[in-house]
Amino acid sequence: MVHVAANCLMQGKNVLYITLEMSENRIAERIDANLMNISMDDLHDLPRHMYESKFERLAKKTQGQLIVKEYPTASASCAHFRALLNELALKKTFRPDIIFIDYLNICASSRFRHGAVVNSYTYIKAIAEEMRGLAVEFNLPIMSATQTTRTGFVSTDIGLEDTSESFGLPATADLMFALISTDELLELNQMLIKQLKNRYADPSYFKKFIIGVDRSKMKLYDVSQIAQSDVVDTGQGQEILDRFADFKV
Repeated sequence: MVHVAANCLMQGKNVLYITLEMSENRIAERIDANLMNISMDDLHDLPRHMYESKFERLAKKTQGQLIVKEYPTASASCAHFRALLNELALKKTFRPDIIFIDYLNICASSRFRHGAVVNSYTYIKAIAEEMRGLAVEFNLPIMSATQTTRTGFVSTDIGLEDTSESFGLPATADLMFALISTDELLELNQMLIKQLKNRYADPSYFKKFIIGVDRSKMKLYDVSQIAQSDVVDTGQGQEILDRFADFKV
């Protein structure tokens, strides 16, 4: 999520990053490391004048603005997020182009009182529906995260059924993808991405693919096509065949 937020900034988009898990300073540090292309350790040791120099060069490349807002875990609902959006628009004339919420399962629901006796399926589904409604209301995308069940945690082929706490969440989301990591992929600094649901396009098109991960810099990167060769059921084969259908040797 930090990587996508950083890329949105570099595209000139305004980004609102809401965190209910990590402190806002830690999120900001991770985005800095990504944008400046330096490790988290080097970021802390970087002299002030070098930091300011890198920051100025980045500021010249984009007009995007970033605001990171922290809420205590399980204390904020979409009602709080709506009030925040209205306050930012009024006081700072800041209107985000995309919102990141870290993360959905530790938000509160505005429809159920705190401590209400309600099962996790209903509660998480309500949060997902409220979040989707907020996205529609302000006409912008909201990206969040969830976790898998214990079975999905050790699985190399995660499905929608592996979503933790509530299947109502994947039933509500428009786009879902899984981040799959194995010991072999960790050694190669890679990660497998699998599309689980896509209301905007055919989810079988590029169903699975490998990306590179630089965890020290909180950065993702493209890998060569060779890295995709061992992935089964990628959804890429037919696309490549179609592209070269009329090509003659």
